[in-house]
Amino acid sequence: MTLSVAIITRDEERHLDGCLESVVGMADEVLLLLDDRTRDQSAAIGRRHGARVVSAPWRGFTAQRNRALDLCHGEWVLFVDADERVTPELRAETTATLAAHAVGAADAAVAGYWIPRYNRFFGQTLRGGGWYPDRQLRLVRRARARYDERQHVHEVARLDGDAGSLRQHFVHLNIERLDEFWLKQTRYALAEARILRGEGRRARWRNFIGAPAREFWRRYVRLGGWRDGPLGLFLCASLAWFEVVKFAFLHTLGIADSR
Repeated sequence: MTLSVAIITRDEERHLDGCLESVVGMADEVLLLLDDRTRDQSAAIGRRHGARVVSAPWRGFTAQRNRALDLCHGEWVLFVDADERVTPELRAETTATLAAHAVGAADAAVAGYWIPRYNRFFGQTLRGGGWYPDRQLRLVRRARARYDERQHVHEVARLDGDAGSLRQHFVHLNIERLDEFWLKQTRYALAEARILRGEGRRARWRNFIGAPAREFWRRYVRLGGWRDGPLGLFLCASLAWFEVVKFAFLHTLGIADSR
């Protein structure tokens, strides 16, 4: 069974060396698909590690993942983000899993695998709040996976077949700076507002109270965000606030559409 590793990124030179080092030797090819607006040394870093570097216009995460599937040659594709690391244990499990498929010892109906992920915020690995085990459907059989390009954020492959689960982990260097966190969540809030607007939703005043209250309760209480101490409280409260931001964006989009 051949394996391609696909990394989709833009201006991630500070993370890319570590990401590429974590996948060296595990795949038949490594594809680095760059947003053509990239201005840093990502391409040079990729070539230094032996990756095939392709630059393409940005059309959204789902479209880029489909493009990566089209460009890869391996029967299986492992998607890795630049700020993620494949642990040695995950490398070994992935290799063993694909070897089992090659000899018919694994279920042929399985077209992809969920992989758990450790999330690190400001240097702390989180245990609650929905950030663990944070399973990602990232190892897919290339000919039997596709992404819905109408889904702009938190994209998940649609499989022609079943999905299994691996036990070993990615490590996600999620957030290292406060400004990075605020910008990232603002972008997510805007993208989610656009999805809601596309579905015909409108912002109502009760959303500005109910949505953040439900999000805080869900993350901090039900999903155990309290287990991560002061950082858990800050993150859960922040994501509750971004529910307010999301509906404010939705309200603004509604005003713009009515003009």
